[in-house]
Amino acid sequence: MAGFLRRLLTGPLLAALVLGACATPAATPLAETVLMEGALTAEGIDPSTSALVILRLEDEHVWSSGGARVYQRFTPASTSKIAHMLLAYETGAVTGPDERFQWDGQKRFVDSWNEDQDFAAAFQRSTVWIYQIVVARIGAEKLTAAFEAFGYGNGNIGGPEAITRYWLEGPLEISAAEQAAFVSRLVRRTLPLSADTYQTSIPLMELARGDSWALSGKTGWKSVEGETDIGWFVGWAEQTAGDAPGTYVFALNMDMAGGMEEAPKRRAAVERALREIGALPSDQGR
Repeated sequence: MAGFLRRLLTGPLLAALVLGACATPAATPLAETVLMEGALTAEGIDPSTSALVILRLEDEHVWSSGGARVYQRFTPASTSKIAHMLLAYETGAVTGPDERFQWDGQKRFVDSWNEDQDFAAAFQRSTVWIYQIVVARIGAEKLTAAFEAFGYGNGNIGGPEAITRYWLEGPLEISAAEQAAFVSRLVRRTLPLSADTYQTSIPLMELARGDSWALSGKTGWKSVEGETDIGWFVGWAEQTAGDAPGTYVFALNMDMAGGMEEAPKRRAAVERALREIGALPSDQGR
């Protein structure tokens, strides 16, 4: 692993940036930062209270906005379901996408959670109660070891009392830069996982597809009383035609003062930014 990814994962540069010692990622020219900020602003997101990283894997070219916030860690919320799904298959905690989970009859605030469903649907619907069952099956020891191997933020799942909440309320935290590094390793298949885990997991992350492109990823919403809501969109786009073919990994986080009313902005802003740099067709998402 070279260049930008190495700097994200190891060494004093990352530590300095997490502490705010550097204002902007050196890899992103000012004009490209302005381009990213324009995409965010057009979708109603304040660039000063958000962070966006896009990395093209073929040449490790980086586009970003957000300055030091790119390296600031936040609770990952449902974006952690990418890592959790990988571990569920890798450890055998879940037998496959079609393993069914019986609803306990407890009404929750998302209607689609309130029914029996399989593990594939649980990922797509962000069904929290199913993942609470699954992480307990995986166990704290394997979770901690895997997050360290993945370079997944601070890797902190807390004590036994936090085992069903650590990705929703903390102490687990990760930055946009670290999310991009993690997804890059996923797409390159350099995480310490079996071929079967990759083959089973990656197709379930696809969100949209066209003639020469595909978009995959996961949104997240961290909502804790008394704290600022944080929205996430993490994933990758693949394009095989156009002026800029390639694989583009992305990670966005943003303050969501308006709560879930602002949720559609997450994906819309990333898709606009991807279109601006030619990573998605100009008519995609419109």
